[in-house]
Amino acid sequence: MLWPVAKALLGHYRRHPLQILLVWLGLTLGVSLLVGVTAINHHAKQAYASGEKLFANPVPYRIRPKLNDSKIPQGFYIDLRRQGFKECVPFDIQKVTTKDKLELNLVGADPIALMQLRDTVTMSDIASQALISNSSTLLVSHDYAVRKGWQNGDMLTLESGQQIGPIEVDSPDGIRGSRLITDISVVRSVYPSSGLSVIACGDMPPEKLEQLRKTIPSGMTLARSSQSELESLTRAFHTNLSAMSMLSFVVGLFIFYQAMSLSLAQRQPLVGRLRQIGVSGWQLGQALVLELVTLVAVSWLGGNVLGLMLANQLMPAVSQSLSDLYNADIGVHIDWSWQWSLYSFCLAFFGALLSCGWPLIRLVRTQPVRLSSRLSLMRFTGREFAWQAWVACLCVIAAIACYQAPKSQHMGYAIIGFMLLSVALITPFIIWQIFVGLSYSLRWVKARWFFADAAASMSYRGVANMAFMLAMAVNMGVETMVGSFRDTTDSWLTQRLAADVYIYPNNNSATQINKWLEVQPEVERVWWRWEEEVPSDSGMMQVVSTGDSLGEQQSLTVKIAIPDYWYHLHHSRGVMISESMSIKLKLRPGDYVDLGDPLGDNWQVTGVYYDYGNPYHQVLLSEKQWLSHLAGSGDVVLGALVREKSDAEYIERQVQGIFNLGTERVFDSTSIHSQAMTTFDRTFAIADTLGHITLVIAVFGIFFSTVAGEVTRQRHTSLLRCLGISSKELILIGGLQLFVLGMISAVIAMPLGVALAQLTVDIVIKQAFGWSMQLQIIPWRYLATCFWSLLALIVAGALPVLKLVRNSPIKTLRDAL
Repeated sequence: MLWPVAKALLGHYRRHPLQILLVWLGLTLGVSLLVGVTAINHHAKQAYASGEKLFANPVPYRIRPKLNDSKIPQGFYIDLRRQGFKECVPFDIQKVTTKDKLELNLVGADPIALMQLRDTVTMSDIASQALISNSSTLLVSHDYAVRKGWQNGDMLTLESGQQIGPIEVDSPDGIRGSRLITDISVVRSVYPSSGLSVIACGDMPPEKLEQLRKTIPSGMTLARSSQSELESLTRAFHTNLSAMSMLSFVVGLFIFYQAMSLSLAQRQPLVGRLRQIGVSGWQLGQALVLELVTLVAVSWLGGNVLGLMLANQLMPAVSQSLSDLYNADIGVHIDWSWQWSLYSFCLAFFGALLSCGWPLIRLVRTQPVRLSSRLSLMRFTGREFAWQAWVACLCVIAAIACYQAPKSQHMGYAIIGFMLLSVALITPFIIWQIFVGLSYSLRWVKARWFFADAAASMSYRGVANMAFMLAMAVNMGVETMVGSFRDTTDSWLTQRLAADVYIYPNNNSATQINKWLEVQPEVERVWWRWEEEVPSDSGMMQVVSTGDSLGEQQSLTVKIAIPDYWYHLHHSRGVMISESMSIKLKLRPGDYVDLGDPLGDNWQVTGVYYDYGNPYHQVLLSEKQWLSHLAGSGDVVLGALVREKSDAEYIERQVQGIFNLGTERVFDSTSIHSQAMTTFDRTFAIADTLGHITLVIAVFGIFFSTVAGEVTRQRHTSLLRCLGISSKELILIGGLQLFVLGMISAVIAMPLGVALAQLTVDIVIKQAFGWSMQLQIIPWRYLATCFWSLLALIVAGALPVLKLVRNSPIKTLRDAL
């Protein structure tokens, strides 16, 4: 008996094929974004576990310079080899740009040293031998070569016109990621220098490892690469991606719920007749659940396919961002995995069951006599919106309760979730009340009918409108947050990079370079800055020095300070601390802090300054105090102020030539600023892309729900045409109704988006990174988002009516009856 009932119910989609498309589209697009981001996160975490920082399973120890832009002298590596540390391999890593503006990471290695470690490094012997037989070979991972269309023997042309290569594509199970492995001589031919970026060392006995630690000079660090280290660094990055994907999934779920509710409402007469001829409520429920499970399975399969395609499209940008930010090299090709596939199925199934449970129960429990009348359940739309408003009030109470609790990153996400859900649930009720109120209060009859008809259309547009409003709010929130963060970072870099040229010399040559700079007519002043990392009870702490000049004071981005903080910093036992240290240790100006050995206790915090580029707690000392407590340790940075900006390039070249310093040790402030902002834009472009895709999904949802609704209202439209309403007027009405709907949604979405950005900055970012910033309202970006969204809505409202009015009124009326 079950199959005939199921066939009768599924026959509905034969008359309304667009409705099955809407059902499939909503859940499929929602699942696709969820799967895409989940696959990216899962792939990245697998990469951390297998150690894809250089090879598939790298040597675990890293010797690095403390300053990211510094290099390890090649003589130090030679000394290590002479002392018997044959487990160590040198690497020189440089970023190159091709003629096609493609940024690549070029990794120079010593293939002979790699061959000696083939028992511990899983890079194949063939790969090593390829570098030995032809030192100019560029070894590329198989998946990256496929993505870029490279083949064996191809040459790469750099931006400077220099050609490097040939390319050799590794086996699929060989090296991974987007880096190009070559002989170290190739890197030197592109960027002449004598330094090394990193020295990687294999496993060794504990006593030999301790001997290696004692050999490391003060300007370098020895650390073990671990999965937990990378996961902790990238947790905020992956959490933000997950939040965007979950929001997109919820938007898709709203559209699915809207389509299923409309489908069930349209089948009321059919269900009523089935009940009257003897079909029980249990049999009917079984058939409907079978239909729901089938739709979820089909949508899940489609979402997995589209999600995997989306993940592989986004993965190169994610890999580049993780490489720039955290030095993690992630493969650019993602394969299917049952873990994230099962996760997406569970979410899709339980989400669909939760969203469609009430409409299904309502349909089964309604009396057959009432079901036989035309769309009787549509009469209760206003009542359902009122119930949604009550649930929205409960969500507001929950959000307020969470806001009163101790602040944390997860609590911030909970507050944002409750806030978004409450506004989404109450939006249809607000729009319904506005439409109903205008339909009774306006004097012009056509206007009253316009809003009465718009109120009636909320029965099939209401939930899709919730999704549309949420997508607009999130887009505006992301635009506000990213724009504010970008402006803040830009201003902070501009102020902090007050010197024109920055030089990272060896401590022995710093005095000599300083004397040379001081006698140059192009140089106005030279600043000294000492840096040292000191272990503390709260983790690694970076201690830096500052001089007492006015320029150095103005370059410090002070957040809050005691009166005459600069005088107390240089003439008493005072320090200034970074904002992240202030927030995480709950320190304020005027407090006293114990900095541990060798600095001691009883240091007064004279001020707090903004610092957006440091993962450590940072403490600022006067140069006098530094020399008193930390003399003989740390690294020095020289900042040269030139009289004319055009002199910066000349001084940079002269310092490199006279003192034999590589390009990695001398920078001008413009290049530092440009590289930082390029990395920033690339990183946040991913969130921007996901936000726009979410908005497109919401617009599609409203479009298809309008198409399905207008087919349902075919009889109503035909009667209007028979009464004298022209086709142009009907098309105009269809577009204007969605325009009004979109305008009200935009008015709600704008403040909601700003509030979303404010909560993200005040709670999530502050708890995750210890940073705060001022929001920048960007009205022109909001207007652009509203314009394109409303234009899409107008077209979505007009097209279904245009299709209906092409037929004659009598034919349309006959078809409807």
